[in-house]
Amino acid sequence: MEHEHFMLEALAEARAAAEIDETPVGAVMVREGKIIARGHNLRELCNDPTAHSEMIVIREASRVLGGWRLTDCTLYVTLEPCIMCAGTMVLARLPKLVFGAFDPRAGAAGSVIDVLTTNNFNHKVEVVGGVLAHESGMLLKEFFKDLRQRK
Repeated sequence: MEHEHFMLEALAEARAAAEIDETPVGAVMVREGKIIARGHNLRELCNDPTAHSEMIVIREASRVLGGWRLTDCTLYVTLEPCIMCAGTMVLARLPKLVFGAFDPRAGAAGSVIDVLTTNNFNHKVEVVGGVLAHESGMLLKEFFKDLRQRK
């Protein structure tokens, strides 16, 4: 139930992204049962290819905690992370990732490649995938359907 609670918060962030015509992906960082950072995609608004929800939340959590090591945090995100975001999670020493929808085209938590649990790096991230996957996936599908109809 805890995973679903925090994933609902990430979904609220994803909806906020959709409202400003950003791809609806949202994330929250949790430490000791409390959200310490939240965010959503801002690539279009910021003209920044790194402005993924995960990157925004990792940066904010590091600022809040006063350090880059996120060793006692859990990241919740509505979509399986890409290779950039997954690599950042490894570098930040994040112990756990919980995500919603799988991304069969760019997912780096097992769908296309597995950056998070490989033995090739000095840190592994525990991964729980598929939490509220239907809700996360439907939000993305509806967003892109609407976008195609507007063009």
